[in-house]
Amino acid sequence: MLKKLKSAERLFLLIKKQFPLNVSSVSKGKILSEIQRLINDDPESWLNAISTWKNLLELDAKKDKLFQRAALFQRAANPPKRKVEENDIISAKKLKTKQLQELQESGECLLEKQTEEETQEQGDFLTEREKSQEAFQNDVVKAADAKNQNDLTFRVSCRCSGAIAKTFTAQEVGRITGIALMKQFGWKADLRNPNLEIFIHLNDIYSVVGIPVFRIPLASRAYIKTAGLRSTIAWALASLAEIQAGAFVLDPMCGLGTILLEAAKEWPDVYYVGADVSDSQLLGAYDNLKAAGLKNKIELLQVSVIDLPLPSESVDVIISDIPFGKKFKLGEDIKSILQEMERVLHVGGAIVLLLSEEHHRRLKDDEQSSIPLNSEGSHTGEPSIKKCLKPGGKTGTSETVSSSFEASSQECLDKTPPFGSLVPVECHKVSLGRTDAFICKYRKLHSLGL
Repeated sequence: MLKKLKSAERLFLLIKKQFPLNVSSVSKGKILSEIQRLINDDPESWLNAISTWKNLLELDAKKDKLFQRAALFQRAANPPKRKVEENDIISAKKLKTKQLQELQESGECLLEKQTEEETQEQGDFLTEREKSQEAFQNDVVKAADAKNQNDLTFRVSCRCSGAIAKTFTAQEVGRITGIALMKQFGWKADLRNPNLEIFIHLNDIYSVVGIPVFRIPLASRAYIKTAGLRSTIAWALASLAEIQAGAFVLDPMCGLGTILLEAAKEWPDVYYVGADVSDSQLLGAYDNLKAAGLKNKIELLQVSVIDLPLPSESVDVIISDIPFGKKFKLGEDIKSILQEMERVLHVGGAIVLLLSEEHHRRLKDDEQSSIPLNSEGSHTGEPSIKKCLKPGGKTGTSETVSSSFEASSQECLDKTPPFGSLVPVECHKVSLGRTDAFICKYRKLHSLGL
């Protein structure tokens, strides 16, 4: 289930989460002590997390072995160019059914079966609840044994931001934490190939310590050959678009096709078209589609975003990553791009865009300047438009207008739309590592002729 999550970058087993470290009114030595207390004050939480981490690794490894056994069995049960008699077919089906049942039982109830085997060897007759409790206690004991062993290696990955980053570097915090772990549990540091990775994130909101569940981030999709836009962001864009079966979905600046790949994997019964002016980007997109087995699901066109060869109001959904101007320069004005998207989008259709902070600021300025003035010289629709963009005037990392288009659009209908017939519906701030961006959703309310 964890591996199937689409919008999660990395998953962590939480060891500790607490209020941010106070760096404004205490000495540097006091802060060092506070960092060390993250490890020393509650060693049991560390042992419990290590126990869970080990169980996940063992479960994952055993399930992989079972799947490999099932694959070998399937090949053995279906040899090439061999005439199988009716009895052999029946026997193979029975064996395959039995194997699948074993696979399901082992995958879903592996920990329970292990506990049952241990209790049977000891001759105990315990209830299910007692078995679970005993299994948990045994796991804690195993993890505690690691304290006295020298075979567990670790490294610390640290991220500091806000006030703490002005006092300590991530390397300093990592070194302090590593020394405390070695003293507390007797583990050995290994920066290149450790058994265990400890993650620490210190900022102005919280202090968090955890263990990554997977070595490879979930954003690294196995079906994407050449990475373009981060796949988790691409999936989030497609998810906000509310794609329906049978829809016509367009990415007019598709690049390497990451958005269309993520959408087609999740919503397959849709007609997808990707467009771009760059030969190299389209070739990369084709290679990605071919590697993912989706070249027959997505059509690619070499056209300009401001001159799309599509009839007016022919597209149901438009999703796109607007270039930030760093790697690929955006020659045309963002407003011209939106106008062409608006033309090909049918009434009620949605546009979901990934915008840089600069593009987002320019569009918000256009929204304000497009609102008519009243007799006092102020913007007549300003309060309502602000309400559409930021409910209650609140700010934060996520600015959502409404979960339903009907609830939010009725009030906006009475005001002058900021981009012709397009009205903003949602806006979410997202992080792209060192860069922040905005996912913005717009809805087309009426035909351009109205």
